[in-house]
Amino acid sequence: MLKNNIKLIKLHPYEAANLHFLFAMFSFTSVADLITALEQDGYIKGFMAFYINKGEPYLNTAYCIMMNYWNGVVHFVLLLAIVHCMRKGTSYRSIALLWAGSMIATQIVFIPGIVIGKHAKSIYPAFWGNILFLVLPIWATVKVYNSLRKLPIIPADKVEEEQKKGLLSRPKDLLLTLCLLGAMAFTVFRGFVVLECALDICFTYIYQYEPYLKDNVAFSKVMMLAVLFYALPMLTACIYGLSVPGCTWMVDWTLLLAGAIAQTQWAHIGASVHSRTSFTYRIPKDEWRLVMTLNVLFMAVPLLLALHVYRQPAFFMKTVPPGQANNDKKQK
Repeated sequence: MLKNNIKLIKLHPYEAANLHFLFAMFSFTSVADLITALEQDGYIKGFMAFYINKGEPYLNTAYCIMMNYWNGVVHFVLLLAIVHCMRKGTSYRSIALLWAGSMIATQIVFIPGIVIGKHAKSIYPAFWGNILFLVLPIWATVKVYNSLRKLPIIPADKVEEEQKKGLLSRPKDLLLTLCLLGAMAFTVFRGFVVLECALDICFTYIYQYEPYLKDNVAFSKVMMLAVLFYALPMLTACIYGLSVPGCTWMVDWTLLLAGAIAQTQWAHIGASVHSRTSFTYRIPKDEWRLVMTLNVLFMAVPLLLALHVYRQPAFFMKTVPPGQANNDKKQK
């Protein structure tokens, strides 16, 4: 059997305790976010009105409501799973990286969106707490990324056999590569749209398909630019990782990417159809099916990629040195 030679770093008990506290604290804030979203949609009342009016008035926008639903449900479930794994002493690396990608993307869009959007004049001291919600997940990501990585033990001959195959001989990888190319094209196109490209196709798209992109709340504009400048290079790197064997970083980075794209797409899709969004900025009824299909597919591609890498990691393991597989067989 071939055990992949990867540097393993165990967390110091003090650092593990800090992470445990951090995840527990974010679990509490997730509940607060869910309460905020439910109150803004009228399901409950009397809990967060004062805080929103005097602290963070932008939380009553459609994008922030959908963001808070994600925080209150998806993040809460992931955080509970992480804390549970920590208490049992089992690996929580994959779940933590998925949460971290989602949480960092949340703040990368949320903070600039407030500063450059229509709520820029409504920034109160409570706003600065969001900086902490960006810094802490980044710190947690670094700690988790440098912690013990438990990769499966795979027979050397199986790794060698898988890594000898070209892209055309791996149908799933080929399909994912084509999907990633489509996601890259969609990313660049929508980036041009929010940058007010003068091409007729961009003008038509923003007025007839996704008018929410020109909403002066600005969250979706920032989101499209964040995806263009941060996610696009990662999508490109993932195509490289599907083509070249031995890219072990794919196991971790695809999880970060999947979490980030899933969160931003959820908030964008939800805000595009939410009642708090002005009717002129919602997805037109005639184009609803096409726009939703494109957005859901864009959301699904990184998730499917991360799932594929997690379930079939042989191609992404360290490259087998020549002859090692044969020596391994002889030892058996």
